[in-house]
Amino acid sequence: MAAIVEAQRAVLQFGERRALDGLTLTVNEGETYGLIGPNGAGKTTLIRAIAGLIAPTGGALTVLGARMPSRSVAPHIGYMTQLEALYNDLTVAENLRFFATLFGVPKQIQRERMAELLTLVNLSDRVNAVVGTLSGGMKQRVSLAVALIHKPRLALLDEPTVGIDPELRLAFWAYFARLAADGTTLIVSTHQLDEAVRCDRLGMVRDGKTIAEDTPQHLMAATQTATLEEAFLRIARGSNASRVMSNETMHTSSLL
Repeated sequence: MAAIVEAQRAVLQFGERRALDGLTLTVNEGETYGLIGPNGAGKTTLIRAIAGLIAPTGGALTVLGARMPSRSVAPHIGYMTQLEALYNDLTVAENLRFFATLFGVPKQIQRERMAELLTLVNLSDRVNAVVGTLSGGMKQRVSLAVALIHKPRLALLDEPTVGIDPELRLAFWAYFARLAADGTTLIVSTHQLDEAVRCDRLGMVRDGKTIAEDTPQHLMAATQTATLEEAFLRIARGSNASRVMSNETMHTSSLL
């Protein structure tokens, strides 16, 4: 599979603090890649760098074949941030239509895309509601629809299910699976480890580094644990744990 995102010893420094500290990972085309780790681990910083919003201060970061930051790949990326990135004085429909136009979605198919995504986020009945009047959870759902309105090749979803009820979370992940099956690559950061199990591969991040990278099943098998939480804790606590790579020369057995 072709690599969509490659980070090689990426460093991103803010003053004396290194948010990314030699982070290395690979995200392949058409896969759902999960980023898990504690607050402050560097997940959001990495996603922002992949989106081209901040530039690495060391190492290399390549996205869709372009060395980042690069404006050339921006039209092919959908980015759902943790923070609200909507126009509160516009309606749900107006927000979607604005971003669809911004990303060059032809007018003749905007209505179809909007209807599909409003159904996904369960907001078809609030299409004419002003975004500023919506609850935080509803705004989260509008943000997801905005990020996917142009069918991006790469979707960056930073905590996409925060504040979402369990039934809708399941619907989101079913839709993510359909997107991946159609060739969209997804990078999803989450603290919900029951969601992380649904990812094709995971990158476990701590202190700006990738401490393990493999399928959820292999990570649990390699650490002889029954849950991802236990696997993460075992890997994170192993001061001499080797970084796990799922390739021909290094496997999860190197953790044991």
